[in-house]
Amino acid sequence: MNKREFAVGAGTLAVLTLAGCATGLENRSMYGIIGKMIAQDGKRQDLIDVLIAGTANMPGCKSYVISKDASDENALWITEYWDSKESHAASLTLDSVKEAIERGRPMIAGFGERFEVEPVGGHGLA
Repeated sequence: MNKREFAVGAGTLAVLTLAGCATGLENRSMYGIIGKMIAQDGKRQDLIDVLIAGTANMPGCKSYVISKDASDENALWITEYWDSKESHAASLTLDSVKEAIERGRPMIAGFGERFEVEPVGGHGLA
């Protein structure tokens, strides 16, 4: 096999692999939010703990991921995917979420960017 044949074969394999991993959601209208939260100095891990504990078992939530910002020791990125915008709104009425908001509020210094998105497919959204 020469370099050209290898490159074509590898490219085809990559496309087929990605197609196999993707989950098409074109017929479903989902809702997503990607937002940056800034913790008070030295409180990022405490805030993460509160958010993780308070956001388990939310009906309609497909994914709720909290990530540490690699370039800011106080920043978090929260990525949420919901089956609908209504499910997200309803989550704010849950006792566990209300409690997490109340416990977390003093640890929050502010917010950064916030994006509302419409997920259309990908691994992990099935």
